Amino acid sequence: MATTTLANTKSKSVIWDWLTTVDHKKIAILYLVAGTLYFVQAGLMALLMRIQLMYPENTFMNGQTFNELLTMHGTVMLFFVATPLLFGFMNYMIPLQIGARDVAFPFVNSLGFWIFFFGALLTNMSWFFGGGPDAGWTAYVPLASRDFAGLGLDFYVLGLQVAGIGTLLSGINFLVTIVNMRAPGMTMMRLPLFVWTSFITSMLILFAFTPLAAGLALLMLDRIFGAQFFIPGMGGNAVLWQHIFWIFGHPEVYILVLPAFGIISEVLPAFSRKRLFGYTAMVFATIIIAFLGFMVWAHHLFTVGMGPIANSIFAITTMTIAVPTGIKIFNWLFTMWGGKITFNTAMLFASSFVPTFVLGGVTGVMLSMAPVDYLYQDTYFVVAHFHYIIVGGIILALFAGLFYWYPKMFGHKLNEKLGILMFILFYIGFHLTFFIQHFLGLMGMPRRVYTYLGNQGLDTFNFISTLGAFFMSAAVIVLVINIVYSAVKGERVGADPWDARTLEWATASPVPEYNFAQTPQVRSLDPLFYEKIHGDGKMKPAEPVAPIHMPNGSIIPFIMSIGLFFLGFGFVMMNMESTIVSPFVVIGLGAVITLGSMIARSVKEDHGYYIPVEEIKEKEVS
Repeated sequence: MATTTLANTKSKSVIWDWLTTVDHKKIAILYLVAGTLYFVQAGLMALLMRIQLMYPENTFMNGQTFNELLTMHGTVMLFFVATPLLFGFMNYMIPLQIGARDVAFPFVNSLGFWIFFFGALLTNMSWFFGGGPDAGWTAYVPLASRDFAGLGLDFYVLGLQVAGIGTLLSGINFLVTIVNMRAPGMTMMRLPLFVWTSFITSMLILFAFTPLAAGLALLMLDRIFGAQFFIPGMGGNAVLWQHIFWIFGHPEVYILVLPAFGIISEVLPAFSRKRLFGYTAMVFATIIIAFLGFMVWAHHLFTVGMGPIANSIFAITTMTIAVPTGIKIFNWLFTMWGGKITFNTAMLFASSFVPTFVLGGVTGVMLSMAPVDYLYQDTYFVVAHFHYIIVGGIILALFAGLFYWYPKMFGHKLNEKLGILMFILFYIGFHLTFFIQHFLGLMGMPRRVYTYLGNQGLDTFNFISTLGAFFMSAAVIVLVINIVYSAVKGERVGADPWDARTLEWATASPVPEYNFAQTPQVRSLDPLFYEKIHGDGKMKPAEPVAPIHMPNGSIIPFIMSIGLFFLGFGFVMMNMESTIVSPFVVIGLGAVITLGSMIARSVKEDHGYYIPVEEIKEKEVS
C-alpha cells in the first residue's frame, strides 16, 4: 500500500512538472511529442484517402468524408505537425547554439506551447460535433461561408485563431532571444545557419500570421455574427479571402522551409567534416528569400482573373525567388564536395533532401508561368509539387535533425540499422506516392475529388501512389520501434558523439537545466571546432563559476490556455442548434479564466531561484 502511494505521488509530481515547466528543453520535447501525435493523425487521414483512390469508383468512403479528411489532413500537417516539430528543434537548439541559458521569456515560451496545443485540440473537436471542416485547408469562400459549410468550419476558424496566438508569441520570443541572449563573441555573422533561418522565420511569423488572424476574424464575423465581408450577394468579395489567405499562406511555406534549410546546413557540414561553404552567401540568400516570400502570393490566384499585368508581375517574382534558393543548393553541394562524408542516417536524409527539394523547386518554376498554370491548376501536378516541398523538403529535414540531435536531447543514439531501413522505406515510398502524381496531373486528373472513372489511364498510377503511402507508413512504424528500442538498448553518448562544430555539442548530453555551467566565450564561426583546432578542445569560459539564476515553473500558462479554449468553444456554440448551457456562459467562463490568469501573473512576484555553485560543480563532475 505504501509503495502504491509513493508511486502515485511520484507520477503526480512528474505530471505537474511537465504541466508547469518553463524550461526551453522540456517545452521543446512537448512540441515534438504533440507534433508527432498530430503527424500520426495526418498520416492516417492521408492513408485513408489514398485507399479510397486506390481503385476507380471505389466505395471505401463517400465524398463528404473524403472532403473532411482532405481539409483536416492539410490543416493538421501545416499548422499542427510541421510548425510544432520545427518549433521543437528551435526551442531546444537556439539557446544552446547561441550560448544562452534559456529563451528570453520562459513564461511566454510555455504559454505559446499550451495556447498552440489547445488551439489544435479545439480544431479537432469538430470530429465530435458532426464532422470535420469540409471546404479544403485553404477554406475558400463561398465554400467556407455559413450557407455551405457546417459547424466544422467554425472549429477550424476559432481553433486556428487560438493556435495562431501561440505561434505569434513563440516567434516574438525567438526574435528577442537571438538578438539579446547571445554569448560574448557570438556576433550575428557567427550565428549557426539554423539560428539564422530561425531568426528570419520568426520575422516571417510576425508579419504573416497577423494577416491570417485578421482574415480568420473577418470569416468568423461572417459565419457567426452575420457580417458580409466575403459574401458576393451582399456586397462582399470572395477573392478578398484568397488574397488575405495567401499573403499569409506563401510566407508560411518559407516559415516551414527556412528552418529545414537550417537543419540541412548543420547536418551536411558535420558529416562532411567541412565548414559550410559560402556562409555569408547563405545568410543573405535566406534574407532575400524572406523578402521575396511576401512578393509572390498572387501566383496562387493566376486563374481568378487578375489580368495579364498582375499575372506577369507575380510570375517574374516567383521565378526570381529560385535564384537565392539555387545559391543554397550549390553551397550544400560544394560543402559535400571533397569532404570526408559519413553516410549515417542523418546524412542520408540530409543529402537526399537536396535533389528532392530541387525537383519540388523545378515544378514550382513550371507553375510560375501564368499561361501554363491554367493547365496545371487544380490537377494532381500541383499536389505532387506541394508534397515535394513539404514532405520531400521539410519532413526529410526533420528526420535528419531528429537523428542528428537525438543524442543531445536524450543522451543516447537512435539505432543506425533501423534508421537506414526507415530511410529506405520512406524515400522509396515518398517517390512512389508523389512522383507518379506529376503524370496523373499531366493526364488531367483533378485534385480534391474522391473518385474517378476507370479505363482512363489513371488506374495503375493511382494504385502505385497508394502503394507508396503504405511504404511511408511502414517507415514511421520502424521509427517508433527505433525510439523504443534505443531507449532500452541505445548507445549512450557523451557531449559530442559526432565530433561536431557548433556550440550545443560543448555541453553534456542530455543537457543540464542550466545549459552551460559557465557562459562560453565565442572566438569564431563554428566555435567548438575552432577550439578543437586552436585551443584545448573545450570552450573558454566568459565568466567564473557562480550561482545560476533560473525561473520558477508556473501553472498559469496551462490555465490561461484552457480559458482561451473555452472562449473559442463558446463562440462555436453560437452556431449550434441546441446546447446544454448558453454559449455566453461558456464565453464568460473562458474570459474570466483568461483575464484572471493574466491578473494573477501580473500581481504575483516571482523572482525565480538560484542553483548554488556546489550543485553546479557536482553535476559537472558527474
